Amino acid sequence: MSLDPRFLQYPQRRHGMDHDRYAWSMLETRAPIAWPDGRPLALWINVCLEHFPLDAKGEGFKAHGSMTMPYPDLRHYTLRDYGNRVGVHRVLQALADHGLQASFAVNGEVAVRYPSPLRRIAATGAEILGHGWNMDHVHFGGLDAARERRWIADTLAALSPYAPGGIRGWLSPARSQSSHTPELLREAGLGWCSDWVNDELPYRFETAHGPLATLPLPLELEDRFVIGENLHAESEWADQCIDAADFLHDEARALGAGRLLALNLHPWVIGQPHRIRHLERVLAHFASMRHALWNAAPSAIASRAHPALAIMRPERTLPYRAQAPRSGPLP
Repeated sequence: MSLDPRFLQYPQRRHGMDHDRYAWSMLETRAPIAWPDGRPLALWINVCLEHFPLDAKGEGFKAHGSMTMPYPDLRHYTLRDYGNRVGVHRVLQALADHGLQASFAVNGEVAVRYPSPLRRIAATGAEILGHGWNMDHVHFGGLDAARERRWIADTLAALSPYAPGGIRGWLSPARSQSSHTPELLREAGLGWCSDWVNDELPYRFETAHGPLATLPLPLELEDRFVIGENLHAESEWADQCIDAADFLHDEARALGAGRLLALNLHPWVIGQPHRIRHLERVLAHFASMRHALWNAAPSAIASRAHPALAIMRPERTLPYRAQAPRSGPLP
């Protein structure tokens, strides 16, 4: 049975993207980005501090890492809990030992349940970004906009005491979005988000309240994805991180255009005693590239790439209008 021709007939069908969220462009055709001091490679390290509820409802869907056994799934719950009690301090020490900085994507509920690591992180001056209320509060198609707005507001309120400079960035739980999420983030005063992984450099993303910067945080190098889902050895994950750094550095040198290496970490995964030395090997390699590498906070990277987009207050002047999802809302 052939496909009904009407399937491909809709107003947004055209060359490039079938939406107005961002303009189509190939990486190689864009104006080059120059990082400070002519360094070819920017480095963004992000650490996720997450709370996985023991009684996860899975509304919309269950995020990776959620409870899987019959209640009470204490085996998986306490492993995630380990990251916020033990693993995060090990990761913080490894970063300090190699003189590298990281940002921290934090669930709002973590600030309530685990204030101790938040106080330590705040003392370092590291950038904190919103990461949703908890890992059972995912954003999904059909989610009521008022509920989602409240989740975002509650998250920012819980984290704000630990971020005197304000929260400027956002990483949704499980990188999930509803059709309202970009508008709600911009409405809340956020300047950038990292849910989309379709690029290697920051790009402009339109919302009804003004533009966001999208700062891609790749899944392919994430510790949880590579080790926990793809079941690669820790040493293989470390090799992949080092290979990526070397390749992007060489590519940037050859093309005369800045490149970005972004690495996402989870203390309950990489903070284990049998894995931490592999993170230390990766960080040591990054430190050895210091002369050619700009290790910066994500908002600084977004500001450098798109100075006009790194703003805190929402604007209401752009013509973008959100499109309803073609598949309709979930029941």
